[in-house]
Amino acid sequence: MPVPAPLALLLLLSTTLSFRAALLLLRRLPMPAHVRGDPLRTWRWHNLLVSFAHSIVSGLWALLCVWQTPEMLVELETASSASGYLLVCYSTGYFIHDAVDIVVSKQAQASWEYLVHHVLAIAAFLSGIFKGSFVAGGVMTLFVEVSNIFLTMRMMMKLSNNEGCFFYRVNKYLNLVMYFLFRLAPQAYLTNFFLRYLGQRTEGAFLLAILLLVDVMILIYFSRLLRSDFCPERASLHHNKDKFLTE
Repeated sequence: MPVPAPLALLLLLSTTLSFRAALLLLRRLPMPAHVRGDPLRTWRWHNLLVSFAHSIVSGLWALLCVWQTPEMLVELETASSASGYLLVCYSTGYFIHDAVDIVVSKQAQASWEYLVHHVLAIAAFLSGIFKGSFVAGGVMTLFVEVSNIFLTMRMMMKLSNNEGCFFYRVNKYLNLVMYFLFRLAPQAYLTNFFLRYLGQRTEGAFLLAILLLVDVMILIYFSRLLRSDFCPERASLHHNKDKFLTE
């Protein structure tokens, strides 16, 4: 059932501002020396800290939602819960905050891929927030945040120049497993659902188009991940001094 628009807008505003407050608090934490001396790395470090916090909360929250309401796994359009709805609002607030942070910090050109992803995610989630449909689908897409916990740790270790440490080597294998379980597998399931859904009804073309674009981005990210962590000799051929922004 759709939530009144004023209430939905209030939820989005409050969640967006909560991430801004989190950023201000996390800026007070100490940073690695390798990061502290570079303004660009400093910005990226703080940006990743907020992303890390969001991934932990939303990833575990998404699993909890499905555990509490198992029908979300099959009734992607109609299944819903108050917790699932709030989760979608919470993550939409994060994507809005992060997009604004990237633009305001003048990193739009370097981080354009993140901006494209965020715009797609916001567009898809707003459909569920204001229409009350596909909340379960939104929850399932947020399974990816479990994978992002390990991916963000990887990026933070790369950013702080700790790629040679033992934990990085362990995390790169965990990250690969989580990528399959919580990113590739749910995305394949959702894509298959929407392809069948589109064949049965005239609705869903908008969401399917977004999903297919995200599919392409996920496969590109996956190829980068494999190249960077498991084929370093090939990664060196694509060296970019600011590659830590996207890899």
